[in-house]
Amino acid sequence: MTAHALAILAALVLDRLIGDPRSWPHPVRWFGSLIAFLDKKWNHGGRRVEKGLLMLLVVLLVTGICSVSFLWLAYHVHPFFSFLLESVMIWAAIAPRSLKEAGLEVYNPLVTGDIKEARKKLSWIVGRDTEQLDESEITRGAVETVAENTSDGVIAPLFWAMIGGGPAALLYRAVNTCDSMVGYRNDQYNLFGRASARLDDLVNFVPARLTALLLILAAQKPLSVRRYAWGIIKRDAKKHPSPNSGWCEAAVAGLLKIELGGLNTYKGVVSDRARMGDPICNREAEHIVEAATLMERAAYLFVLLFLAGVIVYELAVTWG
Repeated sequence: MTAHALAILAALVLDRLIGDPRSWPHPVRWFGSLIAFLDKKWNHGGRRVEKGLLMLLVVLLVTGICSVSFLWLAYHVHPFFSFLLESVMIWAAIAPRSLKEAGLEVYNPLVTGDIKEARKKLSWIVGRDTEQLDESEITRGAVETVAENTSDGVIAPLFWAMIGGGPAALLYRAVNTCDSMVGYRNDQYNLFGRASARLDDLVNFVPARLTALLLILAAQKPLSVRRYAWGIIKRDAKKHPSPNSGWCEAAVAGLLKIELGGLNTYKGVVSDRARMGDPICNREAEHIVEAATLMERAAYLFVLLFLAGVIVYELAVTWG
């Protein structure tokens, strides 16, 4: 447990200092290549549910065997190399700096009045059409992305790293990548991606709810605002089509006192998303920065609580 804690702390430091350089090799790209290969090979004909399950199992087996084997080899060379490798694994699985930067890439042109550039940058991180969005809708898209990915890209991989170290964090990222690539409800993936979507819902069930709690605890807000945000979570989280994403979005909507959700357009097709929160405040560019700050504070609080728990546990074992 102590080794996991130190590796998690080192991973956060690496993310803070370096982030996620796009030119560097990344496990998610490897997952994506394997998933795309198996998708092309198996996603046709009959028994697509079974083929999709087999694809998921292959990806998880490859990820698990490779990560555990590399750690085992590194440990037998020297324990320090094992610690270093595990830190890199967890670093590859989390993305707080990248998530913040993605939000700021929308915020910076938006706050200077360059709506066209803000729409372009938003289109890089959302699936909806952005060509006609105004400042309020651009802000909503960016805040929703940061809120949802606070769990998927930060708290959830940290949660699994705390349980099973670097291999568990990479296994979570593999599941999440499978869902993001094939977990769609359309003619092409409704059957083939079903297992990936169901497993992604399962592995995010606890982290999503934990994320909502951490966001409220970590927010520099009056107690009345935190209570209000908790009420929004209880009222609105279940409205979201995802069993998990609503918890994060409702928490952020309540803390910022804005409304998320609403009408989105995907390739010209209008979709009405459930509303989260109340429109007490008008959505403005500054809310993107606030959402990113909430994400960072939640991540740091989570790690601090884990480190405190590890210290208490080790002291108790020593005294025992």
